[in-house]
Amino acid sequence: MGCSRSRQQGTTTSKQHKRPRRRREDGNGNNSKSVGKFSVGQSVSDDVADADEGVPQPGSSRLRGGGSLLVLDDTPAGLRLVRRWEWSDGVFDVSWSEANEHVLVAAGGDGSLQLWDAHRRDVAPLRVAKEHTQEVYAVDWSQTRGVDAIVSGSWDRTVKVWDSVLGQSLSTLTGHQGVVYSTIWSPHISACFASASGDGTLRVWDAKAGACPLVVPAHDAEVLSCDWCKYDQNIVVTGSVDRSLRVWDLRNPRQPVNQMRGHAYAVRRVKFSPFSGNMLASCSYDFTVRFWDWKNAIPLVDTVEHHSEFVCGLDFNMHVPNQVLDCSWDETVKIYTPPRLSAATPHP
Repeated sequence: MGCSRSRQQGTTTSKQHKRPRRRREDGNGNNSKSVGKFSVGQSVSDDVADADEGVPQPGSSRLRGGGSLLVLDDTPAGLRLVRRWEWSDGVFDVSWSEANEHVLVAAGGDGSLQLWDAHRRDVAPLRVAKEHTQEVYAVDWSQTRGVDAIVSGSWDRTVKVWDSVLGQSLSTLTGHQGVVYSTIWSPHISACFASASGDGTLRVWDAKAGACPLVVPAHDAEVLSCDWCKYDQNIVVTGSVDRSLRVWDLRNPRQPVNQMRGHAYAVRRVKFSPFSGNMLASCSYDFTVRFWDWKNAIPLVDTVEHHSEFVCGLDFNMHVPNQVLDCSWDETVKIYTPPRLSAATPHP
């Protein structure tokens, strides 16, 4: 799996998942250079209420609205719009194909998965698959050799595995008792993926067997994100509404090997660095992105606060060491290299 070119998505909403009141102010942008295309999914809806006004539930009419999927190219001259597609509902997640650099899959608020080709001029997707009965909030395309498959997670509490052309789903996996917020293929083990859910658990699945050999009670609150370490097949990180990140060794998951605190609100996305086995990043509804060395007794490496709204998407550039991409409800995408992260010594 490595680190995908980007996977940005809208914010999480559920009955239990409370969001902080948002400030109304301008943010300061950071400029830097990188190489390669990335994609950003946008959702336009009536879901702009403050936390104390309540949070929409899955299927709520307040979430109805159009979405956009943008493919951007970061060139030496600046960002260039490659393609823009409009969708009738929100676009919550996106993942690139490893086999075809022009093809990507997007997750829709209407329960659909859409297959898009950035090289074609079509305004419609190559294919649309709609089996989930509620919003699809997570999608990931396998990056391991020998497996060219897609996994999706939904507010309908199911996980589905698909072939690369989005035919009929290969399997539907049940077990989560809450919204499935994150589905991530293992970069090491073929046909293995992890999922994180509003039921507080991290699950590890065997797609070939259609079974879940491991359930980890990861947090006492909703788990919004998970990711695999790129250097150790047994290490996974989770991020939760309880404002913490926890690193797990799947060989002994009775307790985390480290817990990192510092965010003031829910942790929306966690990502391991593709260049260092001990470095990871997190973004939060507290408007910050934080960088951590989970093997250090004092794990916080850097805090970046350059958004004026919730930070909802995050990824590392897998071609440029320590370069990071994030996106926010303030409608900006920022590409930057945190100085303290560059100064930290990598430990694969």
